[in-house]
Amino acid sequence: MKHMSLKEIAVACGGVYYGSEEAYHQEVTGVAIDSRKVEPGFLFVAVRGARVDGHVFIPQVMEKGALCAISEKRIEEASYPYILVNSSLQALKDLAEHYRKSLNIKVVGITGSVGKTSTKEMIASVLSQKYKVLKTEGNFNNEIGLPLTVFNIREEHQIAVLEMGISHFGDMEPLAKIARPDICVISNIGLAHIEALKSRDGILKEKTDMFRFITPNGTIILNGDDDKLSTVTQYKQIKPIFFGLNDQLEVYADHIQSLGLKGTACQVHLEGRTLDLTIPIPGPHMVYNALAGVCVGAALGLSDKEICQGVANLVPISGRNNLIEKHGLTILDDCYNANPVSMKASLEVLTCANTRKVAILGDMFELGKEERSLHREVGEFAAQKGIDLIISIGELSKAIHEGAISVPDFKGTALHFDSKDAFFAEMSNIIKENDTILVKASHGMEFPEIIERL
Repeated sequence: MKHMSLKEIAVACGGVYYGSEEAYHQEVTGVAIDSRKVEPGFLFVAVRGARVDGHVFIPQVMEKGALCAISEKRIEEASYPYILVNSSLQALKDLAEHYRKSLNIKVVGITGSVGKTSTKEMIASVLSQKYKVLKTEGNFNNEIGLPLTVFNIREEHQIAVLEMGISHFGDMEPLAKIARPDICVISNIGLAHIEALKSRDGILKEKTDMFRFITPNGTIILNGDDDKLSTVTQYKQIKPIFFGLNDQLEVYADHIQSLGLKGTACQVHLEGRTLDLTIPIPGPHMVYNALAGVCVGAALGLSDKEICQGVANLVPISGRNNLIEKHGLTILDDCYNANPVSMKASLEVLTCANTRKVAILGDMFELGKEERSLHREVGEFAAQKGIDLIISIGELSKAIHEGAISVPDFKGTALHFDSKDAFFAEMSNIIKENDTILVKASHGMEFPEIIERL
């Protein structure tokens, strides 16, 4: 990060500084909330977690060489500098907002119900053909993760691609206030977190709150094939750019050709010209991610060649449509998270395989009162798509099994297990050499263990 003095930090977060005058004018070299990640010169923000209170580690991190701590508690006879605040979490957000305002950098903000991370990876891959890019890593997309990502922006970075995840009303405002995006991208409005947000209209309202903090003369890029996003007309004086498969949209794709599990080819049309794209990750939904990447790349001045190269260079990440070929198996590792829309999209990808198609599916969480029927729909969809073996694991996933076996012309096999251990006990008798296997469930199901066993 760009260095900030303790004086600047105290003012930015509305805290009271305690310490020497000399230290007051010194600059921190980084920010951390995890004591294990503190390095000499860092600012340690003591945040109270559900299980761990960061204040316990203040003496330890100061011994490791941290320059200062932010604390909600007065520290009597402290031998080191600290800043006293009412809320460490709010101080973290206020400081990140201040830091973002000090940066001369373009920010792309990304949200959506499904595919935020894969869209973020696509956009970052495209932009990295011309710019030095910082992107959100892992799941650092919430009120703690986003500030920490912002603090990782250094002077050499030209663009930051920031993912913003929400699950409740009011979540987007503090994220967008920190990010202050120059370009806002929304991938879709689905069913994720519908338990708290009540309806897709509620999700639309919360996602589009990102626009409130867009920079003047910013750009809004939306999926025009999404029935909710297509209703957005403009925000203030900014008219959205819509992408999709409809040739009436400003940016659209056609001539889509599956390359099996090796990806998808398509043509993209924008501003009177045509780009031939090869997307190295399979699945029709990846075309939408590529369209978002094309729109952002064009908005930030990339050439057609740079855009095409950026799409072609996309690298899958673990748990997100990652193709693994090992021990005679082809594994589609898409087990980072799941909801009904992404589950169906991954099943579509599985249909591209030319071997026996096996889906290992687990519970999807936060779906509200319709959770059983939504799981059942996934089972029906898998059977209708001709998946040869549908394995469901977990309490909610009994409904996936029920949905699959309810399809009259289903010619495959459906098996249900109450737990992963029950499945592991039978796995060697079920999985066959040359199988292509999709593994997908909500993060809480801990399905990476299945990937390891396979």
